[in-house]
Amino acid sequence: MKKTRPIENNAKIVNRHLKSKLKGNPKKLYEAAGHLIINGGKRLRPYMVIKSCQILGGKVSNAMPAASAVEMIHNFTLVHDDIMDNDEMRHGVPTVHKKFGMPIAILAGDVLFSKAYQVITESKLSANATTQLISRLAKACVDVCEGQLLDIKMAEEKKIPSEAEYTTMICKKTAALFDVSCAMGAICATSKAQDISNLSSFGRNLGIAFQITDDLIGVMGDSKITKKPVGNDLREGKKSLPILMAIKLAKGGDKKIILKAFGNSKISRNDLNKAVNVIRSLGIEENVRKQALKYAEKAEKSLSKYSGTQKKELVTLLDFVVKRSV
Repeated sequence: MKKTRPIENNAKIVNRHLKSKLKGNPKKLYEAAGHLIINGGKRLRPYMVIKSCQILGGKVSNAMPAASAVEMIHNFTLVHDDIMDNDEMRHGVPTVHKKFGMPIAILAGDVLFSKAYQVITESKLSANATTQLISRLAKACVDVCEGQLLDIKMAEEKKIPSEAEYTTMICKKTAALFDVSCAMGAICATSKAQDISNLSSFGRNLGIAFQITDDLIGVMGDSKITKKPVGNDLREGKKSLPILMAIKLAKGGDKKIILKAFGNSKISRNDLNKAVNVIRSLGIEENVRKQALKYAEKAEKSLSKYSGTQKKELVTLLDFVVKRSV
C-alpha cells in the first residue's frame, strides 16, 4: 500500500476543501451532494490535477479549486449513473437516490455540477487561465455524456462491438475526466500549449488503461475484495474488453458456455463460474493486462521531457492503475 500513500495524503487535503465548499441550506440537499464524497473514493482525479500542476512548477494552492471541481463533476456522474443503472450501493453505502429519494438525488447532482464551475471562478488564477479551465471541463462533461449514451446503445444492440468501438466509448465515458484532470492541472501552472498537451495525453492514456483494468476486475475480480460476485459483468451482459475478447477467441463448446452466461441474470453460480474459468483458460487476463500496459506506456512517454519527484509519483500511479485488483 506504500504506493498509494501520496494519493491518500492528497485525498485528505482535497476532502477538507470539498467539505468547505459543499455547505449550505437546505442542509439535506448538501448532505445528499456530499454523501458519496464523505463515504469513500480514492480522489485519483484531484491527485492528477495537483501532480500535473506540480510537475510544471505550480503551487498546490493554485490547483486546489480545479482539483475540487473535477471531483465534484466525477461525483455528479456517479449520482446520475446510479440513477440510470438503478444501483442500490456504492462505496459500501446506499446510493444517493436510495438514501435521499430520486428528486433530491437529481438536485444533488445538479448542485455538484454547478458548484464545480463556481469553485473554479473563485480561484486566484488569471482570467485567461480560468476561461481555459471552464472550457476544458465543459468539453469533458459533454464527452462523458456522449460516452455514457454510447455505452447504453452498445448494451442495447445485439451485435458485439469491435475493440475500436469499445475504445472510442471508454475514451469519452472514462478517459475524458482523466484527460481534463491533467490538462487543468497543467493550466494552473503554465500557459504553454505543449506542456498542457503532454499532460492531457498522459491523463487520457491513463484513463483508458484504468477502464480496461476496471473491466477486467468486473469479470475476474476477487469477490472478497470487489464486494461483487465473480463474473458480475458477464452476467449483466456488459460489452467490456475482456468479454469481447473472450467471445471472439472462444470456439465450440467454450463459446456456448460464455454466451449462456452473457447477459443471463438467472444463470446459476456453477454455470457462471464455468464461464469465468473458460475466459481464464483463454488467457484473457494476460491479453487485457497487455492492452492496459500499452496505454500506460503511451502515458509515460508523454512525460519523457520531465523529471523529479512529481514525475515519479505520476509514473507510480500508472503502475498502481494497471496492476490493481480492485
